[in-house]
Amino acid sequence: MNLSGLKIKIFADGADIAGMKEMNAKSWIKGFTTNPTLMRKAGVSDYEAFAGEILKEIKEKPISFEVFSDDIQEMERQALKISSWGKNVNVKIPVTNTKRQSTKALIEKLAKGGVSLNITAVMTLEQVKEVAVAMKNGPRSIISVFAGRIADSGVDPVPIITAALKFLKDFPNVELLWASPREVLNIVQADSISCHIITVTNDLLKKLDLLGKSLAEFSLDTVKMFYDDAQKAGYKL
Repeated sequence: MNLSGLKIKIFADGADIAGMKEMNAKSWIKGFTTNPTLMRKAGVSDYEAFAGEILKEIKEKPISFEVFSDDIQEMERQALKISSWGKNVNVKIPVTNTKRQSTKALIEKLAKGGVSLNITAVMTLEQVKEVAVAMKNGPRSIISVFAGRIADSGVDPVPIITAALKFLKDFPNVELLWASPREVLNIVQADSISCHIITVTNDLLKKLDLLGKSLAEFSLDTVKMFYDDAQKAGYKL
């Protein structure tokens, strides 16, 4: 298995402008995702200015920007504004707000209004079904299942995503995105079950050159690393 053998679309996940520009130059990066946590970590203070700068560079590949209000009516206002930034923009809407109030009605309204969406923080098959139905008559949209966080809870995400993909066969305008991968193996897992998209941080993207690496060679490289570090530290017994 190597990068060229993957069928899944790889999106770059982050908010570092330099890193996003670097990834945009790579033909195998098919899109981008961001979120308020990544933006804060990257030091973004002006949301709209950040989006404007990055959209000058990323004009064709899909890119997701997230609403940040907890009020559903305000989410709608923000969603319409974000959507106006470009034809390649998907508006990220959380599956609920912090009060556990479903955003299904808003999702349906935005989808009917022609807004391309990315429904985020999804973790159950029931949530996938609910939002897919809400987006059925809308434009191209995404459901982001947080497989890494599902795995963090001790639950195997693969059966959930497999069932979600089966359900979504009747929703040609909706793609499933494997979110929060923790390791290169997750990319292989997502590809093996024909998940449509996986979004990957720059730190994990840097590990993609390990895909298909000989384990015997990897073992030797590890031995060399331990030896070199011991020598550099000047350890003696």
